Amino acid sequence: MTHPFLDLPPLSAAHFAAIEDRVARLLDTRQDVVIMQGEALLPLEGAIRATAGRGTVALNVITGPYGQTFGDWLRDCGATVYDLAVPFHTAVTAAQIRDAFAEHPEIDFVSLVHAEAATGNTNPVAEIGAAVREQGALFYLDAVASVGAEPVLPDAWGVDLCVIGAQKAMGGPAGVSAVSVSERAWARMAANPRAPRRSYLSLLDWKERWVDAGRKALLHAPAQLEMLALDACVERIEAEGLATVMSRHTSAAAATRAGALALGGGLEPYVHQATEAAPVATTLRAPSGVVASELVARALATDPTLPLASGGGALAKGMIRVNHYGPDATPDAVQASLAALGAALSEKGLAVNLEAGRRAAEGGWR
Repeated sequence: MTHPFLDLPPLSAAHFAAIEDRVARLLDTRQDVVIMQGEALLPLEGAIRATAGRGTVALNVITGPYGQTFGDWLRDCGATVYDLAVPFHTAVTAAQIRDAFAEHPEIDFVSLVHAEAATGNTNPVAEIGAAVREQGALFYLDAVASVGAEPVLPDAWGVDLCVIGAQKAMGGPAGVSAVSVSERAWARMAANPRAPRRSYLSLLDWKERWVDAGRKALLHAPAQLEMLALDACVERIEAEGLATVMSRHTSAAAATRAGALALGGGLEPYVHQATEAAPVATTLRAPSGVVASELVARALATDPTLPLASGGGALAKGMIRVNHYGPDATPDAVQASLAALGAALSEKGLAVNLEAGRRAAEGGWR
């Protein structure tokens, strides 16, 4: 018995390299791009462990749960870490970054999440990148949620380590991920005696055995189906046009925010300022006395395919997430999500206006 997924010829090194080149074009970068064979946590952790160690002084920006994780990894590497935490309903500013540099001029590493799908905020990376360049620090960016939903430009922004994943706005697979690496970052890794080597976490292995060797022989058997899915995903974005894909996400966010406000029932945007809200997903604050996870469960009972979730961990009680990314960055997905939330709120005895919510979402689509 043959199967189209199981009986494919092996993925060649040339095809693997061509997919890397395609991802580099998506990021408009001339830096080396390495596609790693695992979910984005693999390069996120690998990049920190490769470049941070004893003697590193890091500014770790926390605008959501992933920023907290990066601080833990940095401390585990032996770095001195200064956390800059802002409320999850807002974004960090370049002025706050500069203030941190003024207080701790020894900072030589900055870690930041671009967009936090978990909390619905997005940070002004271009302005922050300018501040980091003034400091001369290495700039590490998690752009997993933002890529495909808003611009991600490592070269223009001075990002030394930019990690992306395809499973959100790009509408692709979760099993592979990529990182662009500047020459400064490679040099920092080479000088770090604690950087992982001969390890699945090792970026230096990819540098020495893949990039420097001319990308002729792969380190190990590639995740073939995921790599082909990534190739198809980027090809689809190219066909639609990256600007069009990002516009869909911007429209989905604007429509969800407008629709939720008009719907009523006590729903409010979790991120206060629309300019600080991420295009990849919209978070909403549940009405007083309503448990968000219960409301979401009721909405999903009507249609389990809706892109709805409650917040993670401690946020499950008060936060609703509308994950309008990838194939769900559409008017239909937004309207169906708002209608289901409105019906669930109505069952709770709260006054909602479904028609007003529908009209506002329709008008919010740009």
